[in-house]
Amino acid sequence: MKIHKKFSVLLADDHKIVRHGLRKILEDEFTEVTVGEASRDFEIYEQLDKIKWDIIILDISLPGKSGLEVLKDIKSVHPHIPVLILSMYPEEQFALRVMKSGAAGYVRKDSAPEELVDAVSEILSGRKYYSPAVMDLLSDNVKRGAKSELSEILSDREYEIFMLIAQGKTVSEIAEILSLSVKTVSTHRSHILEKTKLKNNADIVMYAVRNNLLQ
Repeated sequence: MKIHKKFSVLLADDHKIVRHGLRKILEDEFTEVTVGEASRDFEIYEQLDKIKWDIIILDISLPGKSGLEVLKDIKSVHPHIPVLILSMYPEEQFALRVMKSGAAGYVRKDSAPEELVDAVSEILSGRKYYSPAVMDLLSDNVKRGAKSELSEILSDREYEIFMLIAQGKTVSEIAEILSLSVKTVSTHRSHILEKTKLKNNADIVMYAVRNNLLQ
């Protein structure tokens, strides 16, 4: 049975097949949904100038500006449009960071379609969507009573590259994943090492392991 909601949603993901899958899930579950698509940062901004969207589903990894940077831009210019972050990364790596940046929810790409539907329904009702995994993180964060050191010292793009290095990705692999040049990724890596006072990739991996960022 379809859910009786009328709304417009902008799907922002650089993979056409992902956007197609998201569109099908939403159109199968909701009675009247208007769907728009964007594959990178400037297309998102163009769509925002054309239509007043009820919700944006935003991939955290985009070519050009990262999803985290785009999220901050959206919340700066259109603070009342809720943004649901879609990510291939585990909650431990990005969920708290995006929620602090104004996201209305966080859903992993490997989640069941029902979770996406639940998240969209919750957000359209004026609430934020917290999965059980995110709730656990929020609880642990309160107990620790401290902000993540990396969140304080690294930019959004640097943090994204930090996590990819921690996962064992090479500079060339990261450049391909993020649609950046090898030179740009290498420059970010140098800034990461300088800011964190770490010496090399092995130190980055060890830092991530010690702080449970790779779970």
